[in-house]
Formats: sequence, structure tokens, C-alpha cells
Amino acid sequence: MLFTKDLKGARKAADKGCVSTLAHTMMTTARSVDPGSAGSGELNRYPYADSPVGDRTGSPSWEGESEMGRVGRRASGNRGRGLHGQLVQQLGQMIVSGDLGADRPLVPEEIGQRFEVSRTVVRESLRVLEAKGLVSARPNVGTRVRPVSDWNLLDPDIIEWRAFGPQRDDQRRELSELRWAIEPLAARLAAGRNREEVQQRLRDMTEIMGHALGQGDALTFSRADAEFHGLLLQLAGNRMLEHLAGIVSSALQVSGGQATGCDRPTETSVGHHARVVEGVAAGDAAAAESAMRHLLTAQPEVERVVPAPREH
Repeated sequence: MLFTKDLKGARKAADKGCVSTLAHTMMTTARSVDPGSAGSGELNRYPYADSPVGDRTGSPSWEGESEMGRVGRRASGNRGRGLHGQLVQQLGQMIVSGDLGADRPLVPEEIGQRFEVSRTVVRESLRVLEAKGLVSARPNVGTRVRPVSDWNLLDPDIIEWRAFGPQRDDQRRELSELRWAIEPLAARLAAGRNREEVQQRLRDMTEIMGHALGQGDALTFSRADAEFHGLLLQLAGNRMLEHLAGIVSSALQVSGGQATGCDRPTETSVGHHARVVEGVAAGDAAAAESAMRHLLTAQPEVERVVPAPREH
């Protein structure tokens, strides 16, 4: 999970009834790995996040900057995979945004020249994009961009690229609908699992969210939130649901913006998380499921697509 390894030492040192050490460690960790904090001379990772699609005029251009230019600065704090990872980011965003439309040929030599990278870097990057379903390479045809219907829309990178591009509204709505389908079920199943260690981690994340809310630390709040929901899917005991933890984590990270990861950290949200934990700890499947539905309904995207749960 997101912070499990980083916090093991702190967890052992902290008493179960006191969250101060754990919260402090998590807040420090969150700030140190914040991918949304642009340093001096850096540009935002997602150039279209705050501008309407119509503001982008003309056809996409490879020109502009050498040595990977803006994509190098934008992705350096995110992927940490050198030129290969940076090129994957740039090409992936251009494809998902529509700047490189379906059936557009991608000539490796041209890409290498424009971004001043080696053939090996281009080849590895295109292989990654092919695995995501964004491009296809065929003998005598070359590499071409594939239509949206062929993309792996559950890939965390594609989720992220869509959420900060022209398709952001559709992406966030679809993610909310998906979460509505799987997370209440996960909460119900988790209530039947007696795993005290995981349940304690859920309590820890809830306490950290409350502490971060009081400190006005939206970044730590969002990271604890992502950890909470991933742990819940793990606790459900269903391998297929657990496999979707990365998707839920991506949904939380893109739901409100590139810095906060959540729409509106509030005491109400913390209270809903606490009630989910209470239902799980008590083995009350119905209560856990209901609490999760209330939690998800509190999100603006969900309110537009699903009805609020009825009180019984």
C-alpha cells in the first residue's frame, strides 16, 4: 500500500491510542514525494488541466524544446524513470488528449529526432504504450495510434492522463460510477473478515485524516484517504477486487486536482470513514456497506449519477 513500508517503523513506535507520531511521519512523507509541487523552472505536469479544449489551436507540434524540454521537467517529479518514462508520459498525454489522433503514424526516427533521445528510448517507450493499448506496431505498416476502444482504460496512467486532459469530466464520472459499484461490496465483504491488523490500519488512516484536516493539510488527507480505500479492498478477501485497488487510488488522486487528491476534506467525510471502520470491526456487513454508500454519495461526481442511499 501507499505508505505501509514507509510507516512500519513509526507504527511500531506509536501507541494504538495515539496518532501523533504516525501522522507526523505521514505528513512529512507526503510532502517529500508530492508530485504536484513544481520547483523553480518547472511547468505543471498537465498542460490542459486548467484550460478549455478550445484554447488549444492548431495541430500538435513536436517542435519547441530539446533534451525532452517541458515533458522532462513535468514528469521528473512523478515517474522517476529517466528519459524513457518521460517520453512515455509525453506521448501518452498527447494520444489521450487527442493531439495524436487515431491511426496517426508514429515514426520512431522522427520521435527520436524531435525529442533528442536514442532509438532504444523510443523503442522502449512505444513498447510500453503498446502494452497499454494506445499504439500498435505491425510489420509493413509501422506504429500507429489506436482508437479509444482499444485502450486499456483501467490502466492507472491512462486514468491519470484522461483525468487531466480534455476527457476529464467523462473520466471522473466513470471512475465515480465504478467506485459506486465495487466499494460498497468491498465494505460488506470486509465486515466478514477478522483481520485486526488491517482494521487497525484503517483506524490509523481515519485518525490521520482527522489530524490532517485540523492542520489544513489536504495532501496528507488525500494520501491517507487513498491508503484507507486500498486497505478496504484488500480486507475484502476477493483477489479481483483487490486488483482494482490501483484504480481506486488513481480515482482518489485525480478527483479534485493535481495537488489535493480529494474534493473537500471535511469532518463529515472523516465521520463517514469512521463509520465504515465501525461497521467492519463489528462484523456488521449492512452497516459497513451503508456507510460506504453515504461516503461515496458525498462526492460531487457521484451525486450526479447515483441516488443518495435511503435511510432504513
